[in-house]
Amino acid sequence: MKTVKTHLQALVLSAALVPVWGLAQIAQPQPPEIAARNYLLIDVTANQILASKEPDVAIEQASLTKLMTGYLVFDALRTKKITLEQTLPVSEQAWKMPGSRMFIDPKMQVKVDDLLHGMIVQSGNDATMALAEGVGGSKENFVRLMNEQAKALGMKNTSYKNPEGLTEPGHLTTARDLSILATRLMHDFPQYMHYYATKQYRYPGTPASNSNNRNALLFRDPTVDGLKTGHTAAAGYCLVATAKRDMPNVGSRRLLSIVLGTASENARSGESQKLLNWGYTAFDGVKLFDAGQPVEEARLWKGQKDALKIGQESAIVVTVPAGSAGKLTTQVVRKDPLVAPIAKGQNVGSLKVLLGADTVAEVPVVALEDVPEAGFFGRLWDAIRLWIM
Repeated sequence: MKTVKTHLQALVLSAALVPVWGLAQIAQPQPPEIAARNYLLIDVTANQILASKEPDVAIEQASLTKLMTGYLVFDALRTKKITLEQTLPVSEQAWKMPGSRMFIDPKMQVKVDDLLHGMIVQSGNDATMALAEGVGGSKENFVRLMNEQAKALGMKNTSYKNPEGLTEPGHLTTARDLSILATRLMHDFPQYMHYYATKQYRYPGTPASNSNNRNALLFRDPTVDGLKTGHTAAAGYCLVATAKRDMPNVGSRRLLSIVLGTASENARSGESQKLLNWGYTAFDGVKLFDAGQPVEEARLWKGQKDALKIGQESAIVVTVPAGSAGKLTTQVVRKDPLVAPIAKGQNVGSLKVLLGADTVAEVPVVALEDVPEAGFFGRLWDAIRLWIM
């Protein structure tokens, strides 16, 4: 295993999804007091956890369930199983759903686009059931798809019993699993995220008083553009919120807050805002390398080139406590020898990001180019050199 040390290259943040989770045990800012049973704050740009409270404790999902319902509907749109302009029937079961409603009935044929607005903006349980039946064929089959998708996403502590989130034994998730779902939702379906930023929507003929998005932060903070509220007596008041702020001379930075089990609508909004604001001020985002920029040129054997450019196809970004970026160093860790042929995108090691002696993050690095094998004599010469090394 070879380790090569380099210095920090830039202090500019860039949006990227880098497979790094969790800050190391370094001197971190202490989060404010958050009046919630559970919470989690994620820097989505760097894919790091900034703060948490009991993120793996099972909780009632309430209407946060609709994040998974949305994921499956968007996937059905992507695979052209349905279209936005397609109309779906409203079953008796959908019409009679209790709780939040879009106010649709069995006499209607409603466009998928309108049902998505009804589910996301109005948190309509009737719209949610109509979508679930339209995509899954039945509620039961759709719930099966929900659980299969949760497993595929790595949501290890989530179990779905319905598509809308009404209280039901065993219908549970965790703050950590919600962060996985919300992050993948934004990453996999950016073309549909405008639904979560919609402040008002009203289907013709339904009550005007039902038009406002339940996410009050959309009206208070112009940088907030999603995602979903939830409330039942058992779950308390919950909010998964995300904001994207452009920092002067820094770039765009997206945070995701998950606040669960607060006492009121105002509390879930206020505590979420407090957590987001703290994340932006207590931590700095740092871009170490641009997308496609080599972190090093590694020695390559038996190839048509003697050196291999390695790095990441996306920008390599980390988040550190405010004021500490200048103390960062990086180390490339890889197995030697590297032997051709090498395919572009092939994993060849990792980049460790260090703050003093502590590892802040570790990011996989890949080959940035294809390098075929050398000819017979080139391979033979390198084989001899490797043998005598």
